[in-house]
Amino acid sequence: MHHPAKQRIPLLEHPYLKLFQLLMLASLFYFCSGIIQVNKTVKEVAVLSCNYNISTEELTEVRIYWQKDDEMVVAIMSGKEQVWPKYKNRTFTDFTKNLSIVILALRLSDNGKYTCIVQKPEKGSYKVQHMTSVMLLVRADFPVPTITDLGTPSGNIRRIMCSTSGGFPKPHLSWLEHEEELKAINTTVSQDPETELYTISSELDFNITNNHSFVCLVKYGDLTVSQIFSWQK
Repeated sequence: MHHPAKQRIPLLEHPYLKLFQLLMLASLFYFCSGIIQVNKTVKEVAVLSCNYNISTEELTEVRIYWQKDDEMVVAIMSGKEQVWPKYKNRTFTDFTKNLSIVILALRLSDNGKYTCIVQKPEKGSYKVQHMTSVMLLVRADFPVPTITDLGTPSGNIRRIMCSTSGGFPKPHLSWLEHEEELKAINTTVSQDPETELYTISSELDFNITNNHSFVCLVKYGDLTVSQIFSWQK
């Protein structure tokens, strides 16, 4: 009895295969000698290069994918670009510069490994012709703190407030005088749920009958920023 032959579907025919499937196939043909690293800060612009040039005519024939870890970022098929929702309105492909993607207004969540894959048609299916990865590291540095004079709450007591915002990771604020830590009041730390960036503020009361030189020190990770407040009686 004759059984009709099943139609063979090429592995790379589906336009939105996950990155790990493409990497497994590509690893049979390519050896990656290292990953380029791009360092940026939040709200800056990152340009991630695919290191591959094609002509305008070829754009309608190839498939180009940019993925971050296991999620899609951009796909170009038949010369048309599709940007995934998380990156929409802030990410585009620069076809004139090695098929680079440009990410605007960087967020902390943009940290990760981005992989560019170029496929070309060959004998009825799409084959991987080029693959490269770029590691994007996004920092969020706290600006130098601002110290505000809040006036005199009572008698000879003066109150000042130190604050800074827009950094990551979670900060710790200390008031110092002569390298000794002082007792602060009303210290608050908050985090923006969308940007993940922190804001911190703290107040300090002191006696105005003495001279003072206070240091507001903010630590976050291995980094610090500080501001000095001086008082002359």
